[in-house]
Amino acid sequence: MTLKQGILSVCLRRALAGACALPLAAMAQQSPPEPAAQPSADAAQPGDALTLDRIVVTAQSREQELQDVPIALQVVGQDVLETSVARDIGDLDGFIPGLVVDDMQPTQAGFRLRGLSTGDFGIGTDPTVGVYVDGVYAGRGGGTVLPFIDVERIEVLKGPQGTLFGRNTAAGAISIITQQPSTEGFEGRARLRLGNYEQRYFDGMLNVPLGEDVALRVNALHSETGGWLDDAATGKSLNDGDNQALRAALRWNIGDNTSLSFSWDHEKLDQRSRPTIGIVDLPPAPGLPAFPANPDDYRNPFDQPAYTDVAGNDEGRTFDGATLILEHGFDWGRLTSTTAWRNFDTINRAEEDGTNRRYLYIDTVNLEDNTTWYQEFKFSGSSDRFDWVAGASYFQEDARQTSQVDLYSDSIDTAANYVFGMPIFSLLQGAADGYGIPVQLFGNPWMEAYHNTLDAKAYAVFGDVIWHATDRLNLTFGLRYTRDQKRFTWFNDFHKADELNQALQVLDQAGILAGLGLNADYFAGLDLAFQDPVSMANKGKLNSASNSWSDVSPRLVVDYHLSDDAMVFASLAKGYKAGGYNAFSPGAHFDNEEVWNFETGIKRTFVDERVQLEASAFRYVYDNRQAIWLDTTPQVPRYVTNVSDLTAWGMELSTRWFPSRAFNMDFNASWINSTYDDYVTPDGRDLSGQATGEPWFSYSASANYLVDLADSGRLRFTVRHAYRGASRCNTSSSTQGNCGRYMNFTIGEEQNRTDVFVQWSSPTDTWAVALYANNMFNNRYVHGLNQYGTTVFGTTGATISEPRYYGMELRYRF
Repeated sequence: MTLKQGILSVCLRRALAGACALPLAAMAQQSPPEPAAQPSADAAQPGDALTLDRIVVTAQSREQELQDVPIALQVVGQDVLETSVARDIGDLDGFIPGLVVDDMQPTQAGFRLRGLSTGDFGIGTDPTVGVYVDGVYAGRGGGTVLPFIDVERIEVLKGPQGTLFGRNTAAGAISIITQQPSTEGFEGRARLRLGNYEQRYFDGMLNVPLGEDVALRVNALHSETGGWLDDAATGKSLNDGDNQALRAALRWNIGDNTSLSFSWDHEKLDQRSRPTIGIVDLPPAPGLPAFPANPDDYRNPFDQPAYTDVAGNDEGRTFDGATLILEHGFDWGRLTSTTAWRNFDTINRAEEDGTNRRYLYIDTVNLEDNTTWYQEFKFSGSSDRFDWVAGASYFQEDARQTSQVDLYSDSIDTAANYVFGMPIFSLLQGAADGYGIPVQLFGNPWMEAYHNTLDAKAYAVFGDVIWHATDRLNLTFGLRYTRDQKRFTWFNDFHKADELNQALQVLDQAGILAGLGLNADYFAGLDLAFQDPVSMANKGKLNSASNSWSDVSPRLVVDYHLSDDAMVFASLAKGYKAGGYNAFSPGAHFDNEEVWNFETGIKRTFVDERVQLEASAFRYVYDNRQAIWLDTTPQVPRYVTNVSDLTAWGMELSTRWFPSRAFNMDFNASWINSTYDDYVTPDGRDLSGQATGEPWFSYSASANYLVDLADSGRLRFTVRHAYRGASRCNTSSSTQGNCGRYMNFTIGEEQNRTDVFVQWSSPTDTWAVALYANNMFNNRYVHGLNQYGTTVFGTTGATISEPRYYGMELRYRF
C-alpha cells in the first residue's frame, strides 16, 4: 500500500475531513480545502480530493468513530434531516429499516424496533424502545415525538442497550443529539417552507457568543397545515393544526476543565385528532347498519366520504423541559452530572364510529399529565489499555391518566337494542310522551372514565469497560443493576349523564320506571365501555397496588480489527423492562420483560472502491413481552394488557458509496423472522409458532448529486426511497385490525415511498432555495381499523396514510 493509499484508507475509515483533507489535497497537487465554516463534504467542489465529514457517535457513552463501534447502528445526520424535510422523528419512518414509528397520534406514539414494541396506550406499561435527547430519557410516548429543533444527528442503536443508555432499551435506543452553543462567532439561520394543503413552516436559529467562554443558542419554530381530509357534510378540515416550539441553550466554559450546559424546551401542539373513515354501508337515517358488521362488506376507505360529529376532535400537548449538564475533568478522567425535568399535558379525543349520526356516536379520550425527574452521575476515563464508563442514575415519574369514552343517550339506546334486544330509552320516551310528561331522553351526553395514577422510581448503577487486549483485539464488559418501584391506582368512576339522570328521576317519580320493573338506581349502575366483571365489582372504589422489580443486565462484546479497514465483532447482551399494570383491571399486574440478544457482524471499508459496509446477524429470545390487546370476546370490546414470549433472528446491511465528491449513495436493509414461542390471546387463540406481524424484508436507499455552477453556486439533487415488505399476518390479526386482506383493501401490504429534494445554494451557502416532494408517487395505504364500535353499533372505521406533500423552501444563513 502506498503512502497516499494509506492516508486515504484512514480518511475513509475514520472519515476525518479536517485532518485528512490537507495531506490528500497536497499529494494530489490540488487547491487547499475550503475554510472549516463551509460544508466539508456534501457542499464541496466536485474536483476536490475525496474526503468525508467525520462521523463521530456517542453510542457507547464515549466519542468514537462509527466504523469502530461494535453495535448495529444507523446514524441520521443533518443532511438527511434537511433533504427529507423531516419535522419530527415520525417523518423518518421507513428510512431506517427495522424501525417503525407510529405517530398518527403524536401524543400516543409508538416505536417498534426489530419487531419489538409496546403500544403507548396507558401509563401502566413502559415503552420497549428508549428515546433519549442529549442523553436524557424522554419517557413515554406522549413526550417523545417532538418537533426537530436544531438537531445535529440521530443515532439508532438496535438491540439491548441497558449498560449504555439505561431505562427501557430492551429493543434498542433512539438517541437524539442537538447542536450546542458555540463561542466561535455570531451566526443565525432562517428557513421558510410553503407547501400544498396550506402548509406553512418557519424556523429560525440565533447563536450569540456572550464572551470568550459563554454562548447562547436560541431556536424558534412555527408550523401549521390546513389538512388533507375534509368532512363530507360540512367541508371543514378533519386534520388541520399548528405547532409552536422554542429552545434556548446556554454553554459556559467555566474553566479549562469545567463546563456547564443548560437547555430549556417548550412546545405547544394544537391539531385535530386522527380522522376515522367509516367503511360500512349506512341506510338513510335513522336506519341502522347491518349487525354485526361483516368484514366481507367493508368498503375501500379511499372511496368513502369522511364524516365526524365529535365535539372538539382535538389532539393537543403542552411540553416543557429543562436539562442541566455539568462536566469536570480530572487527571484520571471526567465527571458528568446530568439533571433533567420534563412535564407534558396531553389531550386526545378521537372519532371511533366514522359517522355523523348521533345514535351511532362514540369517541375515546386520552388525558395525561406526566412529570419526570432524572439525575445521572457518570464517570469516564481512558488509558492505553482501558476505556471505561461508570455511574449511577435516578429516575422518577409522576403520571395521571384518564381514559374516557363519550357517547350520547341516543347511542346508548342503539347499543341496548343490539345487546339486550330492547331500545330502552326509545321505550321510555314513548311512555313519557304518551303520558304527557315533558322530558327529553335523547341528545344527552354520556361519559364513562377510568382514572389511573402512577408513582414510579428507578435506581441504577452501571459500568462499561473496553479492554484493548492487543492493538487489534478489544473486549468489552458491561453490567447494569436496576431496581424499579411502582405504585399504581385505579378508579372506575360511575358514568356521568346529569341531564339524562334528571329526566329519569322525573320518570321515576311519575311511576313510569316502576311500571317497567325499573328504578333510577338501575341506570346509575349501568355502563357500556367499562362493564367487565372486575371493573363493575370495583365501581366507585379507589384501588392501589405497589410492586418492585430488580434486574442485573450484562453486556459482553469482542471485536477484532482484521486490518485498518476491517473489524468483526460479536456480542451477547441482556435487555430489561420493568413490569407494570393493566390500566383497566384493578389489581392486575405483570412481570418484567427480558430479552437475550446475540449478534455478530463486520464493518469494512473498501478503500479503492470508496465503499463503507456494515453487516450483522442477530438472534434474540424475548420473554413476557407486554402488549395492548383489544379483547373482542365480550359484547362490548375492552382493551387489556397481556404477555407473550417470542423469538426472532435476522440480518442487517448498511453500505455507503462515495465514487466522487459530487456523487454518493447509501443502502440499508433489514431481514427478520419473528415468531411467537408461547402465546394464547385473551380471546383464546393459540398463536404459538405463528408470525408476530413483522415483515420479512425492508430497505431504504438514497442518492445525492452535486452540480458545480462555479460563481452561480451549486445544485443539489437528492432522491430517497423506502420499502417495507408485507406484514406477516397471524390468525388473530383481523380481530386487531392491523393486518389482513379484505375484499376491497389490504392492511399490511408492502409499502413504498419516494422523496425528492432539489436545492440551489449560493456560492457562499448564504442563500438556498429548494423544491421538495415527499411521497412523490402518492402511494397510499390503509393503516388499520378502529373496531371499538363494531360489536356495539355495527360501525367500523379505518385510518389511512398521508398523501403526497410538496412545496418550496427558502433558507438564509448569516
